[in-house]
Amino acid sequence: MEYCVIFCTVPNKEVGLEIANTLVSKQLAACVNIVPGLTSIYSWKGEICNDQELLLIIKTRGNLYTNIEEAIKKIHPYEVAEIISLPITSGSHDYLQWIVNVTK
Repeated sequence: MEYCVIFCTVPNKEVGLEIANTLVSKQLAACVNIVPGLTSIYSWKGEICNDQELLLIIKTRGNLYTNIEEAIKKIHPYEVAEIISLPITSGSHDYLQWIVNVTK
């Protein structure tokens, strides 16, 4: 997997900004979108939870996933953070080259 998009939900804008700034400044991600207004309904420790969250959409190279997961876990307040990766199977050549150029 040469390129990927990583999804990560966060509880608030401050956590999202800290993760986004860390990943981009360390050249682990080319771009992180912070999408507000999510309602997440999930099961946690035997209870159904309903929380407002934000979604981070992280664009990067697949070989950086492990480093990104580690960086997120150092910042993220959740006991079990959502950190999932999806492959980018195709995309604009210029955009994909930009991802390579700005990540390490």
